[in-house]
Amino acid sequence: MSIKADLHMHTTFSDGLLSPYELVKKCKQHGLSVIAITDHDSVDAFHDAIEYGKEFCGEVIPGVELSAMVDDKDVHILGYFVNYTNKRLLEYLQFFRMERVKRAERIVAKLNSINVPITIEAVMERAGKGAVGRPHIASAMVDEGHIRNYQEAFEKFIGNGGPAFEKKFHVTPDEAIKLISSSGGLSFLAHPGRFTSDDAVTQLIQCGLDGIEVIHPSHTPTHSAHYRGVVGEYFLLESGGSDFHGGKKNDDDVLGNYYIDETKVNMMKHRLFSQNLSH
Repeated sequence: MSIKADLHMHTTFSDGLLSPYELVKKCKQHGLSVIAITDHDSVDAFHDAIEYGKEFCGEVIPGVELSAMVDDKDVHILGYFVNYTNKRLLEYLQFFRMERVKRAERIVAKLNSINVPITIEAVMERAGKGAVGRPHIASAMVDEGHIRNYQEAFEKFIGNGGPAFEKKFHVTPDEAIKLISSSGGLSFLAHPGRFTSDDAVTQLIQCGLDGIEVIHPSHTPTHSAHYRGVVGEYFLLESGGSDFHGGKKNDDDVLGNYYIDETKVNMMKHRLFSQNLSH
């Protein structure tokens, strides 16, 4: 039977609902043999997740998801096979997480100014040990009865262009790709879908991008076919995954349905092996 590899998912170390242990166990139940945990601005899951993978599903690839800005638009870059003990990477991620706290404080201040009385303490409580983000703010708003559901928080208040929206700190694509590369990893453009122009994709490729996430719940078959063509044209690697978070995102149905096969993972490993030989 072909191995299923889901290379995009989140834990409580960013904005996911499940701990690394709970996530790895759930992945086995959904027939996944290889997974990559790609928490936002955090690699803290891997101190335990690697061993959980050996116990339950097979292999856990250390990953991370970084934000960058291209043509004034937010793009996400996935790093795979990163050295999660790399000092420079850990210093950068700590800085990014502090910037996330500052952004959350600005959003809470804006919400307070329009009579939504949540506190930064309530938001940080929901973030726990993870990198704080807008999903934690949305959860606090729902739990305290200020809105009816998670989606309403984004649509009415904290989504792009909303009255409490605040831009997050971004590095340049070049900086993000170099950070991933310097920690031994491969960089992939996450879920380009209909929001990333072909010009932006070309710009990222010129920065040294290794691959593109072709399979994602937000991609139509047309999107996937288009990006598979780009991968072939530029001799890039292909990735895919469910972008699983759990919880209020109601995305339990994506696990086991968005994946790549073992061949694609082996191509990534071959690229890494070739790069190591050339250094």
